[in-house]
Amino acid sequence: MFVNRYFHPDHSATSQIASDLAFHLAARGWEVTAITSRQRYDDARARLRSGMTNGVHIERVWSTRFGRAGLVGRALDYLTFYLSAFIALLQHRRAVVVAMTDPPLMSVVATVASKRVVNWVQDLFPEVAESLGIRVPSLVRTLRDWSLRRARANVVLGDLMAARVPKSIVIHNFADADLAPQPRSLAPNASDGFVVGYSGNLGRAHEFGTIMRAMQRLPEIRFLFTGGGAQLDSVKRAAPANAEFRSYAPREELSTSLSAADAHLVSLKPSLEGLVLPSKFYGVLAVGRPVLFIGARDGELARIIKEHRCGIAIEMGDVDGLTDAIRRLASDRAEAAAMGHRGRELYLARFAPHHAFAAWERVLEEAAS
Repeated sequence: MFVNRYFHPDHSATSQIASDLAFHLAARGWEVTAITSRQRYDDARARLRSGMTNGVHIERVWSTRFGRAGLVGRALDYLTFYLSAFIALLQHRRAVVVAMTDPPLMSVVATVASKRVVNWVQDLFPEVAESLGIRVPSLVRTLRDWSLRRARANVVLGDLMAARVPKSIVIHNFADADLAPQPRSLAPNASDGFVVGYSGNLGRAHEFGTIMRAMQRLPEIRFLFTGGGAQLDSVKRAAPANAEFRSYAPREELSTSLSAADAHLVSLKPSLEGLVLPSKFYGVLAVGRPVLFIGARDGELARIIKEHRCGIAIEMGDVDGLTDAIRRLASDRAEAAAMGHRGRELYLARFAPHHAFAAWERVLEEAAS
């Protein structure tokens, strides 16, 4: 039983990975239910309905629908979802519950309702909030730690996160199984100039100051932002004329959308290393494009990029470094293509969905026993 505020057909990252794993398990003969809200990530007023999809029973529970704009409204959305999900979980006490981290502290609710819980830790709350300057009562961490200790297992996204979490098992996130490199000429408004992309959530965990200053120095480079999030409006205001913005691409068009860029930006504030791991990284590898990572040089993604030579890691604030890296790839398309090829090979060897699915089946079989 998966518990996450968003589920298919929603396009948000946690929705897509939870849905993909749930559908895979159902196809393999597991009895799978998803407890989720009636909302979409970008449409709090949506009224999605319960039903059966690809063998998974989707149970959509009631919650308020204030959306993400205000903290008070968001808190009420969380609280009402906790209550409705808790009531739903009580009806399935023998199930293995896979509790995700949207909303935060879902692990606490699941642990109270069920004795067989596997937490799928996408980010560590309250540490993320505290790193962003939000004060959180100490009781929140106490409750979170209690729920992690009581779990059958806690699936985390990388080694740095595993060092912070008890009973941790590292299973990396994954991208859509259908993602594959496409010729850039297939993308709308394709041009011969070098294109740097940013695809996915422009959230509070991501740093854009370095990117904005580098863009101003590179008028000959086209920057393509595809997605949305809390920082979208501020990025639009700061962006120079060589930036273009598009809304989220439909999933069936994601290969073409990601392949519309010659290289992709991925950023993470260094204070959030070990707390969050941007899932957009896997999609970039899947379409065979080099990664331009802006963050901590010794962080999880920086280590992977350096080890496998599938991109360039730049420290946050190093505008010269990012500018030089983009110019280097733009002037040597063969090197950029080689980085992308190595990234694609790495994706197939370690991060394609079937690797994660097999690992998840082992975790769930152990939890079920």
